[in-house]
Amino acid sequence: MFRTALRNVLAHKARLLMTVLAVMLGVAFVSGTLVFTSTISDAYQKSSQKGFTGVDVAIQPHKEDSDKGNPGAAPRLTQQLLDRAATVPGAASASGSVSGFAAIADKHGKLIGEGFASSGANYYPGTGGKDARYPLKDGRAPRGAGEIALDAKTAERGGYKVGDTVRVSVDGPVLEQKLTGVFTTDDGNVSAGGSLALFDTPTAQKLYGKPGEFGEIDVKAAPGTSQAALKASLEKILPKDTEATTGKQLADEQSRIISQSMDGMRTSLLVFAGISLFVGIFIIANTFTMLVAQRTKELALLRAVGASRRQVTRSVLIEAFVVGTVAGVTGLLAGIGIGSGLRALIGSTGATVPDGPLVIAPNTILTSLGVGIVVTMLAAWLPGRRAAKIPPVAAMNSVHAVATTKSLVVRNSIGGVLTALGAAVVLTAGSSTMMGLGAGLVLIGVFVLTPLLSRPVIAASAPVLRLFGMPGKLARQNAVRNPRRTAATASALMIGLTLITGLTVIAGSVQQAIDKMATGSLKADYVVSMASMTPLSPEVEKKLSAHPDVTAASPLRTSPARIDGDSQSLTGVNGRTIGKLTNLEFTAGSFKDLSGDKVVIDDATSRIKHWKVGSALDVTFEDGKKGRLTVAGIYKGNDLVRGVWVDKETLAPHQSEVSDQQVMVRTKSGTSEATEDSLRKALGDNPAIQIQTKQDISDSISKAIGLLLNMLYGLLAMAVVVAVLGVVNTLAMSVFERQQEIGMLRAIGLDRKGIKRMVRLESLVISLFGGVLGVGLGVFFGWAAGDLISKGLNTYELVLPWGRMGLFLLLAAVVGVLAALWPARRAAKLNMLSAIKAE
Repeated sequence: MFRTALRNVLAHKARLLMTVLAVMLGVAFVSGTLVFTSTISDAYQKSSQKGFTGVDVAIQPHKEDSDKGNPGAAPRLTQQLLDRAATVPGAASASGSVSGFAAIADKHGKLIGEGFASSGANYYPGTGGKDARYPLKDGRAPRGAGEIALDAKTAERGGYKVGDTVRVSVDGPVLEQKLTGVFTTDDGNVSAGGSLALFDTPTAQKLYGKPGEFGEIDVKAAPGTSQAALKASLEKILPKDTEATTGKQLADEQSRIISQSMDGMRTSLLVFAGISLFVGIFIIANTFTMLVAQRTKELALLRAVGASRRQVTRSVLIEAFVVGTVAGVTGLLAGIGIGSGLRALIGSTGATVPDGPLVIAPNTILTSLGVGIVVTMLAAWLPGRRAAKIPPVAAMNSVHAVATTKSLVVRNSIGGVLTALGAAVVLTAGSSTMMGLGAGLVLIGVFVLTPLLSRPVIAASAPVLRLFGMPGKLARQNAVRNPRRTAATASALMIGLTLITGLTVIAGSVQQAIDKMATGSLKADYVVSMASMTPLSPEVEKKLSAHPDVTAASPLRTSPARIDGDSQSLTGVNGRTIGKLTNLEFTAGSFKDLSGDKVVIDDATSRIKHWKVGSALDVTFEDGKKGRLTVAGIYKGNDLVRGVWVDKETLAPHQSEVSDQQVMVRTKSGTSEATEDSLRKALGDNPAIQIQTKQDISDSISKAIGLLLNMLYGLLAMAVVVAVLGVVNTLAMSVFERQQEIGMLRAIGLDRKGIKRMVRLESLVISLFGGVLGVGLGVFFGWAAGDLISKGLNTYELVLPWGRMGLFLLLAAVVGVLAALWPARRAAKLNMLSAIKAE
């Protein structure tokens, strides 16, 4: 039986090629994803570990306290603590670090590097007046205000040399700094395309913290002292709310964070690989079903000469194993190329990642081979069981027994139950997990029901097909002749278009909802913020308020607090102008009373906390001082605008560092290029500051969602490609099975052009059948998911993208036409005499 199975594989090389290709694409996607994410993760981890080579123990504020954001005095890491740390037993030296955001402009005023990774820190002279963390490549270290050092990559990208003037933005205002030195660094952010600027320690402390204080103290161990021993010595001198962490722990934590950040990308890519494999299952099952059907006499004769059912099933599974192994190996090799290509693609977009070798982990090889073999054998198992049930007496006939009415009734009953159950779960889902479960049940149920649905849906195309004469009539009859085959072929395309349509409906509706939320609550002409989403200096608001064209301006700043015993952020605004800049609907009170100890709150917080106008709130501010606030108004909030708002003058005295998230501005002349240029010049042509109109905000939302959607389209295109292979496979085998019929049609007068047209129309009808089901299911899932989303996004409304849905149906038609090219040509080239006498 083993030799028989291998012979069958070799005898049907052309037929099995499509199956191998379908599995290979899915496996290639899986292995490519694993290679790509492993390579990037490994490069980042090694780069980050290099950044901790000079740190044996780090003294930091206690993480749990800092993460909670609770009000109260933060722990202080002073120069005195640093000096004591340098003298504990086992310590060789100690250095203090202060860090924050620093945007560097090139000589054309453009921001260098990735905005989020544009950082600044201090140069701390240690032994010999040098900082071991930042070896100088050229020049000297900064020694006072107005001086700066840059990492070598940033200096090269900006075209800077020692002695040049560099424009730097820390939290708003532009600083003109003299470049005194260029250094090298193992900092992972710099390796990944960011920038690093160094100031002398007093300047950095003034910019990023408090004079005389550090954000972290790094201690180097003396020769022969372990990190654990040094940590134990340091813990004896640590003040309250601080902790000591070894360099190894810091590196391990950084590696863990990097690995977690890659998990999301890895999972997303693997989901789409899984979709491709899921679609491929239909093709594999369809292929093996047809191969078994074509070998009915052969399998029945094997049964007649003594082969057991188990041996017949095993022979089919052996064929599947061979096909899966070939697909797994070729898919792995293709995936290595895909992983390498994805990394190169990232580099071509301008983004950079740390250097490192291509990582092909053992689990990548095992997963790729396992997926290829397991998926293929699972898909072939059911056709194998059917093959085993062929009675020996079937060897007497030239055709195998068709599906019985009973089997179709059972199938339709199961499909109906699954579809109804899935629809019920989708409609009542309270979470995305339940929604996914219900969607899966509906997809499986509709797939089971597809043979039943194929007849009425394809019958609806009869009036159009009649226009093509006899080829059109024959195409319709061929499409419904074997409903199971038609269903399996159409289902592969249906799944791809279901996902594409559903994502398009959801993305378009969410985009409109967020756009409405973001722009509908604003009266301001402009919103000013940092491109890196870091805080703005309060000087920005002062400069904008003093601008002659500005009629109203207000910052938006937050501060951690505790209100009535619960953690709650306070949002500081300009109480006198905020009403002119926002368009919020109040259910009680207004912004007019927002001053002093008066606050306004959103309606959701009001309901949860049972607060109303006049309620007195006990508050503990950021600096630990206590006070009492009174509710003066309740407004209708949303996901972007909510919380407790207080006048900025009330909040500022309690903030350790006053900074703004954004500044809203209204001008006399409204929005125009001239007004924007004027505001930009007032802020010193700062490369790190972005000035956006409501339209700009809307466009940025559209761009982000559009980019995400296009990425999803690209990933789902793999599933559509696999579906195309399925259509080609089915038509090719259908032509092979109908050789006698095609020969007879040629003999009675249907020319080659008519044969080609018949096969093409059959392919077109099957593809459009899958397209109609896919678009219909996609709209249903989009509507159902939108109902779930609307519970947390009150501006959500269903948007049906009619144009794109029409495009998807056109895509299905194109798939049908392209898939039929080779089978139609093959059918037309059949020799009619040979075809008529073929068995």
